[in-house]
Amino acid sequence: MSLEAVQRVTEAEEKARARRAEAAEACKKLVSDAEEAGKAKLEQARHEAEAQAAEALAKAEAAAAKDAQAVEQETEQACDALRKAAAGRLDDAAALIIRRVVGDSCP
Repeated sequence: MSLEAVQRVTEAEEKARARRAEAAEACKKLVSDAEEAGKAKLEQARHEAEAQAAEALAKAEAAAAKDAQAVEQETEQACDALRKAAAGRLDDAAALIIRRVVGDSCP
């Protein structure tokens, strides 16, 4: 082989090494970019999930407050009904007590 041919082969080998090195760097960059993009998407998904959870919790709390208010109103109405019923019987109870007290002390 002539010196010129050896030089061409050497140059070709060096170009091939340089291309391999460039390809390896490009692969590293692609992997790095993909990892960064994946982390960004994961963080975005995490934020969206937290926002959805907060919204669901707020809705649940609002519904619970509404239910509690309805139960409180029902309880208040039931108490009012019991008070009215007791007030209606108060005169009868007082009369019964008076009859027993007066009736027992007077022969």
